[in-house]
Amino acid sequence: MSHLLAGSNISTGYDQLQILWDVSLHVDDGERVVILGANGAGKTTLLKTLVGLMPAWRGSIELNGEPVQHRSTDYRMRRNLAYVSDVGIIADLSVEDNLRIGGYHLSRSQVQDKMGLMFERFPILKERRREAGGSLSGGQRKMLAVARGLMSDPKLVLMDEPSAGLSPLLVNEVIEIIQSVEEEKIAFLIAEQNIKFLDIAHRVYVIDFGKVIFSGTVQELQQNDAIRRAYFGVESLT
Repeated sequence: MSHLLAGSNISTGYDQLQILWDVSLHVDDGERVVILGANGAGKTTLLKTLVGLMPAWRGSIELNGEPVQHRSTDYRMRRNLAYVSDVGIIADLSVEDNLRIGGYHLSRSQVQDKMGLMFERFPILKERRREAGGSLSGGQRKMLAVARGLMSDPKLVLMDEPSAGLSPLLVNEVIEIIQSVEEEKIAFLIAEQNIKFLDIAHRVYVIDFGKVIFSGTVQELQQNDAIRRAYFGVESLT
């Protein structure tokens, strides 16, 4: 069976410092998968490797069954992949221009159509369409980053720490944004340390010191006392 995204035995790092050790994971159509781990666990490195911003030293990466580990980031993006990071917008550019960049490989008419859909989905962005992205509130910037990712009409969105710097209320807003596209069957791979994102996850991977130490459903994670206590310091994840 071919997965939407599959990484197998991925190892990589920076210069001589190895960060990831034989990491394997997959995402299927319409799935919401969370990579859970503390700061420094290797989550961001993993996403950057999957999207092509870092090379894999070893292992394979496939999109819809096609090996892409030696392909550019642009090549992967054109195959319905989007990447949303904490620096997912350009602060000096307007909301409109940020969205246009998100649809850079679409035709002008397609960009206009997609932008109309984003403004319909996120009315506050329409209200502030001519304002600089950096003038938006923290929650609105996250909204713009997600909308920019959706401009490319992706099948899979990779999100790096979407809760970073946000209050619990705004974290809930980000979760609602992710849920709002459920009918479109867009898959999400979300790297997080905030267990709130388990509320919307179909499956979860726990990563620690660059290795996957758990893979399964949220229910299976909740029943794993050792993982829960050792890595999250809580009695319950519910």
